[in-house]
Amino acid sequence: MPDRRHNRPPVSYRDSGVDIDAGNALVEAIKPLASSTRRAGAGADLGGFGALFDLRAAGFKDPILVASNDGVGTKLKIAIDTGLHGTIGIDLVAMCVNDLLAQGAEPLFFLDYFACGKLDAETARQVIAGIAEGCRQAGCALIGGETAEMPGMYAEDDYDLAGFAVGAVERDALLPRPDVVPGDTLVGLPSSGVHSNGYSLVRRLVADAKLAWDAPAPFGPTQTLGEALLVPTRIYVRSVLRAIRETGGIKALAHITGGGLSENLPRILPAGLAAHVDLAAWRAPAVFGWLRRAGSIDDAELLRTFNCGVGLVLVVARDAAEAASSVLRAAGETPLIIGEIEPGRGVKSQAKGKGEAEAVRYSGALEFAT
Repeated sequence: MPDRRHNRPPVSYRDSGVDIDAGNALVEAIKPLASSTRRAGAGADLGGFGALFDLRAAGFKDPILVASNDGVGTKLKIAIDTGLHGTIGIDLVAMCVNDLLAQGAEPLFFLDYFACGKLDAETARQVIAGIAEGCRQAGCALIGGETAEMPGMYAEDDYDLAGFAVGAVERDALLPRPDVVPGDTLVGLPSSGVHSNGYSLVRRLVADAKLAWDAPAPFGPTQTLGEALLVPTRIYVRSVLRAIRETGGIKALAHITGGGLSENLPRILPAGLAAHVDLAAWRAPAVFGWLRRAGSIDDAELLRTFNCGVGLVLVVARDAAEAASSVLRAAGETPLIIGEIEPGRGVKSQAKGKGEAEAVRYSGALEFAT
């Protein structure tokens, strides 16, 4: 029989759903975004097989490198469903660099991973513009990343994000310090809202309430529900690094992410010590009150699911608390005294990897803005 294989029309990579030219065009489009994040030690040039960073040029003498990677969870689904892609990249950077900050590290550079079913160059550009903005807020360079077009793996309009950040801290400035003692003050920095954790529950409650993303937010009717829930995670890097360097009394930091105050504070405490948090010391943003009512969620569950209005907690020597608060206020923060370190009571926490840590003790009750 005749061989008919050569009569078949040629099949290109584009025919399979992957457009190399579109990917190349995206790299060219985002080069100015990466360039806008240049900092000492990094050139922020794209297109090579790897990226370089010069620690000596960044001013470090005896540094320890700190690495973090993260995503934004199902908050991403709200961005996709609403078509509001401009700030989700800030969330991606924030989740990584705030974790670096918890070790006392200065974020140096960031790489992103953007995967999709079909590359929409404008959507990708908006997302990466948000990543660049997050990098500028954190003072780190966007030095590379990966764009993966994977038809069959993702639906055509879907995309996924992951971020990877590296920071450095001088060896003698690494946090948490070993000298945390009873009486040290807990200073909380407000969150901007839900940040990037708990969104599977948030989306479930929105669906149960049969609310549309473009409807007025029930907890803030000047915005649509989608806009209100996409308010980006706050990046605390510049203000807190300034306070660390100018006061000398900051002993530990906790980034309040999944697990809330209940599971993140125990991760930074030495054995035998616990944190006492006064819930009446602040008013949580109205979104948390709405979530509480919509899901009939009790305070204990709310506190181990969401940040409840406090995005970062600093453990500060008692005699340095006012000085640290003053520096933070000058840097644009609104620091709140929310409690103190106390001797443990033998009540163990459920914090991941810290099964022997003491549970947080709460007093007072959560109050919510209206």
